[in-house]
Amino acid sequence: MSELHFYLKNDGIRTSTGYGQLNISPDEEKGFRPFQLMVSSVASCSLSVFRKILDKQRVEYEDIKVTADVKRNADEANRIEKISLHYVVKGHHLDEDKMYKNLATSYKNCSMVQSVKDSIEIEETLECIELSL
Repeated sequence: MSELHFYLKNDGIRTSTGYGQLNISPDEEKGFRPFQLMVSSVASCSLSVFRKILDKQRVEYEDIKVTADVKRNADEANRIEKISLHYVVKGHHLDEDKMYKNLATSYKNCSMVQSVKDSIEIEETLECIELSL
């Protein structure tokens, strides 16, 4: 089990990791907002697993970008209801059907997606851009 320590400060909450200090605040000018961290966790985990799969299969990609669109419910504590992740993969000889299968595999193997899937709808779409040699 991993233990994190959080400290209440005047302008929000602070924690430190091996990478550095993380400031969390409801005020975006003073730190990351909690919902941003939740969405970032889901998107970055999903992208990391997807990338690992593509690397293992030696898929020739040059760039992958993920855009996250978030739907929140103001009537229920502004909770996150849906995260739509749109992947844009640029590369050579990209097989879109195979890429969607890889994305489905990453969905099943991403710990963050699996942690929230019963309470937050996760939608993933994909766009492949073929680069000329």
